[in-house]
Amino acid sequence: MKLGLEVLLADKKMIKKMRTQKVGLVCHPASVDQKLKHAFDLLHGAIGLSCAFGPQHGVKGELQDNMMESEDEIHTNAKIPVFSLYGKVRRPTPEMMQHFDVLLFDLQDLGCRIYTFITTLLFVMEECAKHNKKLIILDRPNPAGREVEGFILESGWESFVGAAPIPMRHGLTVGELAQYYKKHFSLDLDLKVIKMQGYFPKRKPGFGWPEGQVWINPSPNAQTLNMARAYPGTVLIEGTNLSEGRGTTRALEQIGAAGIDFAKVLSLMHKKDLKGKSSWLAGTWLRECFFQPTFHKFSGEICSGLHLHYDFTGYSPMAAKPYRVVTLMLKCVHELYPKFTLFRDFAYEYVFDKLAFDVINGGPKLRQWIEDKKSTTADLEKLLALDEAKWRREYVKYFLYK
Repeated sequence: MKLGLEVLLADKKMIKKMRTQKVGLVCHPASVDQKLKHAFDLLHGAIGLSCAFGPQHGVKGELQDNMMESEDEIHTNAKIPVFSLYGKVRRPTPEMMQHFDVLLFDLQDLGCRIYTFITTLLFVMEECAKHNKKLIILDRPNPAGREVEGFILESGWESFVGAAPIPMRHGLTVGELAQYYKKHFSLDLDLKVIKMQGYFPKRKPGFGWPEGQVWINPSPNAQTLNMARAYPGTVLIEGTNLSEGRGTTRALEQIGAAGIDFAKVLSLMHKKDLKGKSSWLAGTWLRECFFQPTFHKFSGEICSGLHLHYDFTGYSPMAAKPYRVVTLMLKCVHELYPKFTLFRDFAYEYVFDKLAFDVINGGPKLRQWIEDKKSTTADLEKLLALDEAKWRREYVKYFLYK
């Protein structure tokens, strides 16, 4: 298997042409080849980069928490500008656009709508279209595979964690998503996707993440492949007063809180789960756990919780339903602990006038289902199935890998 980065570097004709152009690069720590050599070093050595751009958490990936902004800087060795797309601005400015003729985009995504790198992708596409610049996507695997899950973002709920009407778990690679963006937003853009070679998103055992492919954190708390598979569900917890495990070594894999008995929560989850092939829990191994965050929510307190596992032999992305699992968990916490303020009221990713949980979900439907005492698991399954079927009919048009 060859990554898009490796395919480009092997194309002597393209490399030769790029040596005559001003070429920029959007990258982060996971922008590496399969021998773990970084795209910046490889491309600067091959063609001589004119500038670079970093997304949320920075080019180096050093900023731990959400909503920590990066500054522009000059690269220590290359002496070229490195611009932040998560600082004073979240899209390239006209002045930044003058530093390149061609922009290479090489970010590892998690396959989840809320992961901000794919919003950065759209913003970069829009600016390249506006300024008549060529954009080349160096494609990478989607660790969440082809499966689809979650509500489609509702009109009027667009944000930096949801820029297009796609579900939480979207099932596309970055290159495929770029093609969708171009058509959906009618972008007059010179776009080229450098496809991976030998990539099969439904092949066992990785189902989107090729066996033997080294995992590099694309952001500080995306620390394992298991986290990437759990993330379309565990990210919901960022909009609640439960802990998503930040301040521990397994952030966004485990969920918990002080004062809540998650053994009781898990028991109620099993009672409410759908039976047979429709089961929400069957494809997830849930382990009761305890943790004490060193920072963030419940810092210094012992939390009871649950750890979501998708790293076991026999893992199937078709059976795994992290969005539904965490949704059911929230429903049960709300029922068992009605006095616990479940939904966190704070400014989330530059949205100040809407509830963070609704911003994450791209609308209020999920929260309304959780809060409705009469709503059932079957009710939500029907609603989700409608959106998921709609997206499945759409997303197949953009497949680059069969």
